[in-house]
Amino acid sequence: MKVIVGLGNPGREYEKTRHNLGFRVVEEWAVANHITISFQKSRFEALVAEVSRDGREEKVLLVKPTTFMNLSGKSVGALVRFYKIAISDVLVVYDDCDYPLGKVRFAASGSSGGHKGVASIIENLGSEDFPRLRLGIGRSEKEDTSSYVLKPFLSSEEKTVKEVVVKAVFALTTWLDEGLDKAMNQFNRNETLLPENNLGVKTHKEKK
Repeated sequence: MKVIVGLGNPGREYEKTRHNLGFRVVEEWAVANHITISFQKSRFEALVAEVSRDGREEKVLLVKPTTFMNLSGKSVGALVRFYKIAISDVLVVYDDCDYPLGKVRFAASGSSGGHKGVASIIENLGSEDFPRLRLGIGRSEKEDTSSYVLKPFLSSEEKTVKEVVVKAVFALTTWLDEGLDKAMNQFNRNETLLPENNLGVKTHKEKK
């Protein structure tokens, strides 16, 4: 079983915020794969959906922690221990201020980079060695990061956000089908060519 964890905050008031981009990508991955899902509350303080893809035996567990961002590791750690899942099979998807909006990057391991949700996961797993998909959201020159990430994207940013979601959806599928090394090779380049998609967004070449 592979696990995809999207990070975010629960509650409708947070749905459109930058900090909830991980939630959004997990949800859109299901849509793009024509999977109708119903996230269920679980013992892990998370909304969880176990899904199957056409023609594939391996199950995929989609997870959205409901602990609020800074305690995400409590949920992820409990789930990993219960299912006895190797942490190399757990991909964490989250917003990243260190990259500008539009960047999508895989990482095999590493520190939290100041992201409190990732820091919580590292603490609860006792390891930094789990894969991540980092979604650039940039930084604000006018406000603190803690305030910036809880604001919705600007209307002028929405086109790029949709492109990021499409790219991230394909990135998740590549990780599932071909593994982390091939996913990193494809998506960590300055230009990523994507196939046609069904999310209503044209394919996108990322410029340097």
